[in-house]
Amino acid sequence: MMRISAVVRILAVSLLALTAGVAGCGSSKSTAPGLQPQIANLPDDFSYQVTSVSNHTGTWTYAWQNSGIAANVNQSTTVTAGTMHLELLDASGALVYSRSLADNGTFVSSNGTPGQWTLRVVYTRGSGTVNFRAQKKT
Repeated sequence: MMRISAVVRILAVSLLALTAGVAGCGSSKSTAPGLQPQIANLPDDFSYQVTSVSNHTGTWTYAWQNSGIAANVNQSTTVTAGTMHLELLDASGALVYSRSLADNGTFVSSNGTPGQWTLRVVYTRGSGTVNFRAQKKT
C-alpha cells in the first residue's frame, strides 16, 4: 500500500511540474479553442503564426532574448474582423514597438535595452490569419 501511495505522489508532482511548465511557455492564459499559434522562439529570432483565428479576444505574452538594441519586425497578417496588435518591450520594460498587425511590411523598433524582451499579441474580437517575425537588428 505504501508503494502505491508513493507512485501517486510522484505522478501528482509530475503533473504539477508539467502544468507549471506549460503555463510558463509564453501565454498569459491557457490556449483558447481555435487559437493554436506555431511559435519558434530562438535567441535573436522569434516567429509567430496562426493559420486561422475567429472572434478571439485576449492578450498573449512571450519572453524573447534579443542581444541587440533594436528589432526588425516583419508582419504579414490578414485581419478580417476586429483588431490584432503587436507590442515589443525591451529588457527594461520600455515600449519600443507598437503596431496594428493589419499593417503589413517590415518595420524597425525603437532602440532599447538588450536582454529579455517581451512580445505581446493583443486580440480584440480578432479574426483572420496572423504571421509576424521579430529579429535582432544588425
